[in-house]
Amino acid sequence: MRTGRASTDTVIGARVVTTANTLAHQPLSPLDGRYRGAVADLSAYLSEAGLNRARVEVEVEWIITLTDRGLFGSTALTADQKDALRELYRAFGAAEIEWLASTESVTRHDVKAVEYLVRDRLQTLGLDAVAELTHFACTSEDINSASYALTVKRAVENVWLPKLRAVIDALAALSHEHRDAAMLSRTHGQPATPSTMGKELAVFAWRLERVAAQIADGEYLAKFSGATGTWSAHLAAAPDVDWPELSRAFIEGLGIDFNVLTTQIESHDWQVELYDRVRHAGGILHNLATDIWTYIAMGFFAQIPVAGATGSSTMPHKINPIRFENAEANFEISGGLFTTLASTLVTSRMQRDLTDSTTQRNIGVAFGHSLLALDNLQRGLTEISLSRDVLLADLDANWEVLAEAIQTVVRAEIVAGRSQITDPYALLKELTRGRRVGGPELAEFVRTLDIGEDAKERLLALTPAGYTGLADELVDRV
Repeated sequence: MRTGRASTDTVIGARVVTTANTLAHQPLSPLDGRYRGAVADLSAYLSEAGLNRARVEVEVEWIITLTDRGLFGSTALTADQKDALRELYRAFGAAEIEWLASTESVTRHDVKAVEYLVRDRLQTLGLDAVAELTHFACTSEDINSASYALTVKRAVENVWLPKLRAVIDALAALSHEHRDAAMLSRTHGQPATPSTMGKELAVFAWRLERVAAQIADGEYLAKFSGATGTWSAHLAAAPDVDWPELSRAFIEGLGIDFNVLTTQIESHDWQVELYDRVRHAGGILHNLATDIWTYIAMGFFAQIPVAGATGSSTMPHKINPIRFENAEANFEISGGLFTTLASTLVTSRMQRDLTDSTTQRNIGVAFGHSLLALDNLQRGLTEISLSRDVLLADLDANWEVLAEAIQTVVRAEIVAGRSQITDPYALLKELTRGRRVGGPELAEFVRTLDIGEDAKERLLALTPAGYTGLADELVDRV
């Protein structure tokens, strides 16, 4: 076997360095190399082999559909014959992959190679009589649209969406665990009305659940109407058949949705919708990753050491938040790819151009980076612990955030006729803006206020840690 070694000459200063290529057959994409373990489950659906297996499935099921109806004098296949025929995609593996690669090198057409594979196996099974029903009245995009709908649906429902839900579940669990952990909020990066860590994590779970539900309810559309979506060849062969209804029954029988009005291609709008929603989920998760990273930097979360792991190659004390950084970067990559997929697939010149073909081959890459990011987030959420003492110390250093409560209570007292104070907002602004005000100073200020005694007692009982409103109860929404 000839491996071959290419070499290149590189000029470095006055030296010429010759580098031999000794790394044949290495994966170019990190998804197929370094990160393969995290994304491998997607390859069963969104790889080239996964697509070809689905194409064989569509071709086989179309033959069974046509023979079940006895079209063109055909006879319905027996149960054993159907099982044998369905084994072509159920047992699809290395032999079929190699056969298709060899055939496509001659045909220069991937779907035609699949058709020839099915015809070849029909002969092997002694089903030559129905060979001409292979790819009957189909354009390649009939097979492709159904195959992409099948593979993307299965990848989303069996791999990607369960991983998203695992992250949502982890967030929900953390939000309940930390529902009463008071923390200083920071709006515009500045100390603001306290919340709880549980409520802040619940916000992300709430947002993600909404988008996850939209994704779960999405359509996966396919067309099956011939060269330009008119069923012209079908009617020429059998004018008395209700081809649109037969096509609908066939496509829906595969477990996907039917698009009756198309050009040569299915218009890809369902893909645009899906990829926009997945990108949206990724944007929310990117926000989560950067927030957790920031909380770690602030000391709100401590990272749990992993045995044997190295944080820094030179600083032994460090535990770097790599899970959240990896997630952040991969959500950016996947988001960019999903944006490109959506913006490209929404358009096709006239009745068909080929831009969608090469674009769709990157669906697995986009989902791969998204799945990798989800995997890192899920792992990262198990490697942090909340430092409640840091949260409380931060709160205790920022008593001025109670200014909101004080001026609001004063305004209520004015309306109730129990105070003659004018402009309570300005009063509190003068006391607290740009200044650190401690608990004793605030208490002394409250005692001098012209308000009712009940209101005064409520304010004197307030602390930053106790000024969290309904944050604890809101966690129950997730």
